[in-house]
Amino acid sequence: MGKITYVSAEGLKKLKADLDHMVNVERPAISKNIGEAIEKGDISENAEYDAAKDAQGMLEAKIALLQNQLASARIIDQSKVETDVVQIMNKITIRNVKNNSTMAYTIVSEHEADLKQGKISVNTPIAQGLLGKRIGDVVDIKVPSGVIPFEIINIELGM
Repeated sequence: MGKITYVSAEGLKKLKADLDHMVNVERPAISKNIGEAIEKGDISENAEYDAAKDAQGMLEAKIALLQNQLASARIIDQSKVETDVVQIMNKITIRNVKNNSTMAYTIVSEHEADLKQGKISVNTPIAQGLLGKRIGDVVDIKVPSGVIPFEIINIELGM
């Protein structure tokens, strides 16, 4: 079994919906495309057939990945999420010590990450640098432009 994936109940529902769509909508559509390409005759030089087979291979790989993630998914019990140290499902307010700007992120599983909503993956450098730290700690986070010191201003329950 691969590594365990921690998700919220909402995240698990989304994973299941994505898998359902791939299996029941996308897979039949690709099979239909392959069938139509075969009906057109010689498949040895048929670009449509090749494209459909490539799409089928990529879809099957995505389906297998999602099935593995679902098999290893564990719902996080939000009643047990602490706020004394940074952990997944926390909303963290941090201050960039260099320019004094503040930002808030909720640390979520990889599948629930959505930067527009302020949800960052637990696997990002920022989240990795913050995990286990406390309010008042200053953490040096390596970002593409260098290293930025962030002070943890607040930790609260996210979601």
